[in-house]
Amino acid sequence: GADATIGGMRATRASGTNAVRYGTMRENVMALEVVLPDGQVIETGTRARKSSAGYDLTHLFVGSEGTLGLITRVTVRLFGQPEAILAATCAFDTVDGAVDSVMDAMQAGLPMARIELLDEVQMRGMNIYNPDMKLPETPHLFLEFHGSESGVAEQVELFTAIAGEHGGSGLEWATRTEDRNRLWKARHDAYYAAKALRPGAEGYVTDCCVPIDRLATAIRRARVEIDSSGLVAPIVGHVGDGNFHLIILLRPDEPDDLQAANALAETLNLMAIELGGTMTGEHGVGIGKKKYMQAEHGDAYALMGVIKKAVDPQNIMNPGKMVNVN
Repeated sequence: GADATIGGMRATRASGTNAVRYGTMRENVMALEVVLPDGQVIETGTRARKSSAGYDLTHLFVGSEGTLGLITRVTVRLFGQPEAILAATCAFDTVDGAVDSVMDAMQAGLPMARIELLDEVQMRGMNIYNPDMKLPETPHLFLEFHGSESGVAEQVELFTAIAGEHGGSGLEWATRTEDRNRLWKARHDAYYAAKALRPGAEGYVTDCCVPIDRLATAIRRARVEIDSSGLVAPIVGHVGDGNFHLIILLRPDEPDDLQAANALAETLNLMAIELGGTMTGEHGVGIGKKKYMQAEHGDAYALMGVIKKAVDPQNIMNPGKMVNVN
């Protein structure tokens, strides 16, 4: 993503557009070097593909948001470059049709590398920000397929059939590197494209993640809440793993906008937890979402505080973030 760093991604257990096939930071961090609050330097994990030796300390620190120690070295898993890469856009009449296509494709075992959803509001902003795109202002999937030449061809054929059953049309393919880069740059510029919908506005970005079979329900409910709030908030989602984002556009001189945005974000957080998901799929907790940790984790949240206090008894590592220390 824009300005992402390996350290920051590790700290929030984040991910990117390739996570649906290759996994998030949780799956791709193999070992760490960590400086503990008392100055001790430890190493966790190994380069071995698997281990059953002791506590999984590597993944204790992945996602700890700097509350347990400083990460000074990260060993990550690498993947080979695929023989063939094909990117595409596909327009749908409804968000439900786009999400249902993704669900059917995944249930059919289609190994898509990237599956990104942009709703009709986001597409309108994209056309303003990138006038050369000229895509229909309807919900879209941005897709990418990796594999052998024959394997990618089979994936494309199967997905085209699935999308057609759910109202998908106007597939546009990009095989050349420069065309793929242009397509994915447009996706990564989603924040700036959203801001083009409301010149002078600032973006309030929030995310949540739900089980795939609840994603259509979650996005439908999110759109109802957005409409009732009176705010402009495009939806962008990593739908292959059930994660989606709102880019809520606020006018800096309108305090009512911020109040409405906070209420909308709270509704989204609680809805995700209710649907068996999480109030943040990749942005992290920090202070802003700390108050929802108890609702999501129940009694396990208290154990996080115990761990924090044991590792950092003086509470000097990112104090006040994510966990409560008594």
